[in-house]
Order: sequence, then structure tokens, then C-alpha cells
Amino acid sequence: MTAETSQTLDRGLRVLKLLSDTDHGLTVTELSNKLGVNRTVVYRLLATLEQHALVRRDLGGRARVGLGVLRLGRQVHPLVREAALPALRSLAEDIGATAHLTLVDGTEALAVAVVEPTWTDYHVAYRTGFRHPLDRGAAGKAILAARQGALAVDGFTLTHGELEAGASGAAAPLVGITGLEGSVGVVMLADSVPERVGPRVVDAAREVADALR
Repeated sequence: MTAETSQTLDRGLRVLKLLSDTDHGLTVTELSNKLGVNRTVVYRLLATLEQHALVRRDLGGRARVGLGVLRLGRQVHPLVREAALPALRSLAEDIGATAHLTLVDGTEALAVAVVEPTWTDYHVAYRTGFRHPLDRGAAGKAILAARQGALAVDGFTLTHGELEAGASGAAAPLVGITGLEGSVGVVMLADSVPERVGPRVVDAAREVADALR
């Protein structure tokens, strides 16, 4: 810690990070051991975080991330969208297909940014806010493959007709961004995805990841 930083704030943020890394919550004793501070300090941190709904404690006394974190999370989407738009515009214009940035939202894939090409006669309509299961469509499957360490060597995922009849998709996951799972992809009206599209999508995903770091 330096003179310019707050030890209490640092500890509070560390509590949130520890809780976000577990599905079953942590006890005061567990947090005390992980933080290297006494239980009294942990109680005070939890009480403060509870007042802001960032932490909740269940009947067994285990602390978990609170719903207040979701309210903060909603404000992240506009920032992510703004950072991703240049790469998505370039991708949509280059491929001539609708490009999108998709993030994980619970058990679903959520399109947070969509860019349609300007020069094509027709393209797939794909709206911001569109949700679908993670195990359907290229966007969600690319995320799951990256999560499971099962991504293909070429780095992208292809699908056909899983979300819309006659439409094919290609997507590549965002890599190297702590705490954010997502993918960049395109969707087009075609029986199959042209060969050059997959590598181009991988490049776009890399551009978006670099913009978010």
C-alpha cells in the first residue's frame, strides 16, 4: 500500500473479488484467513458492503456477492459497447454481414453491441439486447469452448440455422480479459460461412479485447 491508497477500500475490493470467485460463499473466518486480518475487521467490511447491497449473508452466515453488484454491472455494458464499436464496424463492412459483441449474462448470451453493414442489399437483423442460450449459436458456443478449454485450433466457432433458419454464424471469444466473458461474431444469410470469415472474426475479437484492456 502507498500513501495515496486506502487500505480499507483495498480490503473491501479484495472481499468482493474473493466472493466473486466462489459459488458457495465464504465465512468470516475464511475471509479473515484469506485477507490476513482479524475477524473484527472482516465484520466491519461486510457490514459496510451489506449497507450498499454489494454483499449478503445467508442463514448460515456465509457471505456472498449481493444484488447491488448487478446494478453496477449494468453500467459496464455502455462502456464495453463504446470500446468495441470501431472493430465491429470494420468487421461488418469488410465481411458484409451483421457483426456483434456478445457477453455472458447469467446462463444466457446477451448481444450488447450490433453493427449492420451499410453496402449490402440485405443482411440479418440482429438487435442489441437479444438473448439466447449459451449452447446455441456461434456466439455462445465460442464462449463455452473458451471456458472449457476446448476451442478449436483456428480459434473460432461456426454454426448454421441454430438461432434463425437459413442463417450461419461465426464467432471468436474475447481472450485475456479478467472478469469478462464474451465473443465477437458475425451472422449472415448463407448455407455456410466463407473461409476467410473465421480468421477475420478472430482478428476482430483480438481488437476488441485490446480495446478493453
